[in-house]
Amino acid sequence: MTDYDRLELSRSQRIFAIVAGCVACFAAAWLIFRHPVLSAAASPAGLLYPRMLRNRLLIRRRSKLRLQFKEMLQALSSLLSAGRSVENAFLSLESDLALLVADTRSDLIRELRALSNRLRNGEPLEPLLQDFARRSGLEEVRSFAEAFAVCKRAGGDLVEIVRRTSQLIAEKMEVELEVTVLVAQKRFESRIMMVMPFAFIGLLGFFAPEYMAPLRQGIGWLLTAACLLLLGLCCWWMVRIMNIEV
Repeated sequence: MTDYDRLELSRSQRIFAIVAGCVACFAAAWLIFRHPVLSAAASPAGLLYPRMLRNRLLIRRRSKLRLQFKEMLQALSSLLSAGRSVENAFLSLESDLALLVADTRSDLIRELRALSNRLRNGEPLEPLLQDFARRSGLEEVRSFAEAFAVCKRAGGDLVEIVRRTSQLIAEKMEVELEVTVLVAQKRFESRIMMVMPFAFIGLLGFFAPEYMAPLRQGIGWLLTAACLLLLGLCCWWMVRIMNIEV
């Protein structure tokens, strides 16, 4: 079964990320140093980009899984309210959710298909949900699996638990959307701030090469390298600041 805390890039994705990262690092170093050897020496820093791409795709995948899980809970609540038993409701979720998601190859559809097959083989439902919660790494799935297990043992109102869990996930996602809208402009400004130093130095080197000449000889190489390193740290810090978790 899929572990959603890990994501392996395909061969084409890895090659694309390595090439794009190395080319970007070479171009950035060339704008500052205008020296082919130093630019080539800086290009291996692009080997870090596959890891950044993998983390970005992993976050996007888990966000999509959580959104589909919220829709699954809404469908489950409707099935339980209609009088279906818990097991029959989960067996019917795959077909109902496929109409909402419109993607039969999505992660949650595959999880529901595997869960249905294991239910038909006689496995209990509670361990299956707890296994999915462990692999997904989502707090909402883990909370639902724990509440479901307690409700099954104690005989609580399962329909209300499903409805309440779905409502809490929807409220949290609304807050995250509001935060995303609030920081969207600042995130765009931070990206401009990352690019502007390279563009400014590149324009100076093109239109006024004699002005930049002292930085390309003697101790100027060390000062330029130190500034480039500090600029890279600043870019990393801005990305960390913009990564707000609710």
